[in-house]
Amino acid sequence: MDLKIGKATPKDSKYVEKLEALFPDLPKRNDIFDSLQKAKFDVSGLTTEQMLRKDQKTIYRQGVKVAISAVYMDLEAFLQRSNLLADLHAFCQAHSYDVLVAMTIFFNTHNEPVRQLAIFCPHVALQTTICEVLERSHSPPLKLTPASSTHPNLHAYLQGNTQVSRKKLLPLLQEALSAYFDSMKIPSGQPETADVSREQVDKELDRASNSLISGLSQDEEDPPLPPTPMNSLVDECPLDQGLPKLSAEAVFEKCSQISLSQSTTASLSKK
Repeated sequence: MDLKIGKATPKDSKYVEKLEALFPDLPKRNDIFDSLQKAKFDVSGLTTEQMLRKDQKTIYRQGVKVAISAVYMDLEAFLQRSNLLADLHAFCQAHSYDVLVAMTIFFNTHNEPVRQLAIFCPHVALQTTICEVLERSHSPPLKLTPASSTHPNLHAYLQGNTQVSRKKLLPLLQEALSAYFDSMKIPSGQPETADVSREQVDKELDRASNSLISGLSQDEEDPPLPPTPMNSLVDECPLDQGLPKLSAEAVFEKCSQISLSQSTTASLSKK
């Protein structure tokens, strides 16, 4: 609720005041906040996978899956975790993520927030595009400063603009994916049968086939855990505007799955 942080909205203030009126015996706001903040930032004893899944969002577009995780510790300490790169690779492989973006946050000795970014991606072209979009962003400016990293698949940054949270980072990642797919479009003069590479199409078909074989019907865009609630029902919150709209990619993929399922059933019937 601190105005200096820039997160609270008039609607937040309205409902907090209502709750305090209903429950006059509540502890003071600062005491409640300190207790919740302490629990939120306590990652002691967690494995790397648990730490990444603790507070995670996922975006999916044209066969590319990006995980964005909040990591509540200093980036330098996170990068020094034992077997980190092997754990990151196993995490992405287990959940079919092409990119993992870790946004670390902690508070310094002056109780000021410090944000840092780490982008893990084995695909060089995709990683390069994402890093370029984030580095050049002016709306909002991230004010990134490269940090040392000993692995080519991992790019690390210090984030100068600490008011840019994951909610504000998501549109930039969507922009980066758009730029990546634009760079993969078939050059003029060749048949325009697809706007992605053959490798990308095969990847999407494999995922659709695996989904049918395992009997799953969950949309690829859904995260493996329940989504993290928004801070409040602010005007920009999806919960305040009804159900989210279906994307063209999601409809296309679902139709492809149905078509593939029907073809498989018909083939088995003939046999």
